[in-house]
Amino acid sequence: MANNPPFPLPPFMENLRNMRERELEQAARNPLLAQALETEKREGHRLAIIARTIALTVVMGLLVFVNPRWNVLFYEFILLGFIALGWLQLRMATVGRSGIELFLIALDLAMLTLVIILPNPFLDEVIPTVFTYRFDGFVFFFVILSVGTLAYSWRTVWTMGTMIFMFWLVGLAAMNLFGTTIPELSAAAAKAFAGHEIVAVELDPNSAQSVYRIQEAVVALMVAAILGLKGYRSNQLLIRQSEIAAERQNLSRYFPSSMVDVLAASNRDLGAVRSQDVGVLFTDIVGFTQFAEDHTPEEVMEFLRDYHAIVERAIFQNKGTLDKYLGDGVMATFGTPDPTPEDAANSLRAAQQIIEDVDAFNAERSAHGKPSLKVSIGVHFGPVILGDIGPARRLEFAVLGDTVNVASRLEATTRELDCQCVVSDSVVQKAGNGSQDTFKLHKGQRLRGRQNPIDIWVV
Repeated sequence: MANNPPFPLPPFMENLRNMRERELEQAARNPLLAQALETEKREGHRLAIIARTIALTVVMGLLVFVNPRWNVLFYEFILLGFIALGWLQLRMATVGRSGIELFLIALDLAMLTLVIILPNPFLDEVIPTVFTYRFDGFVFFFVILSVGTLAYSWRTVWTMGTMIFMFWLVGLAAMNLFGTTIPELSAAAAKAFAGHEIVAVELDPNSAQSVYRIQEAVVALMVAAILGLKGYRSNQLLIRQSEIAAERQNLSRYFPSSMVDVLAASNRDLGAVRSQDVGVLFTDIVGFTQFAEDHTPEEVMEFLRDYHAIVERAIFQNKGTLDKYLGDGVMATFGTPDPTPEDAANSLRAAQQIIEDVDAFNAERSAHGKPSLKVSIGVHFGPVILGDIGPARRLEFAVLGDTVNVASRLEATTRELDCQCVVSDSVVQKAGNGSQDTFKLHKGQRLRGRQNPIDIWVV
């Protein structure tokens, strides 16, 4: 729950607070978004510091060209300090709100303000303090702001604009109140430009030209607001992209990666009810109930994860769809959402791969003195009904029909025949190309709940 402020916030600040809270809630719900924001922050900050270092190095060279005197070394050392401060900010950067990071940003802007408005202490002559405004150093704030858009969130960019506004006006007030003046220069300017009042005022060396200074502060605040708004829009785009990535990740739990790309690019309604021929595979762990009774919950979950990993890999590598987990069992389909001529062959290859991978898994477990994994597999091919089922608030994409029931009965038949895998003759005939070489034919096999026997192949 968000902490309420001790006093009511202005509407503008309240809106900013609400926008931040919404982003935090979205990041909490979407791990991909949190990761994307962290990556964007770190990569952007690294790029910003590199750009800042290059820019300040160019400025160092430019200052020597503009002011080829020894006193320019003062600014050279100051710029080296800014470069070092930038790398310190990168080192201390964190994702989210950071008091240390805001302090370093404030220190950065405060130092820049002082460097711009205070005269170089190594100058050969005394000048009015406010005369430094004539050197037009304010433009460097825009460099800092633009680099900040690469490194910081839109909220921080707005905060930077507010800091610039405040520091600049406070500096202006301090210069007017406590700055050194040379009245003789004002008198000389007034005499030189007598009869030209506007020129005399503009060229008065003791004038801070406060109207222009205030204008600079307001413009900086406006630029920060615009850059912050652009950052906010970019952030929203990142959020939408992360949501799309999360949706693709959800699809990848059920479909192979190649199919995810197809589904993501598809405009049609995948949940529309229709009928098509697909391969259906059921697999289960034999003796799982007894195993669960004899082992700790942690051992049972580890065992299930290893088994599911084997099954998932075989399904996805053979272009299948992981339809659902059924406790220690798994249902997979081949040919959903779009059928192909290879669906029957793929379902058969997936069953064979599960058997081979389980054998390799058991060899490894036996070497460590652990019990073996025994699986049962049933595969059938035929027409199914597929589409969304359930009420509007709880839709589920489902595959239904007699083909599904037969595949489930074939998996159960492995216990009766004491074998690992039972596939229907329709799968073998559809797959073709010698797919039955590793299987043995059993004709006229009766299945529980069905009147007519069918031909099956076992291994």
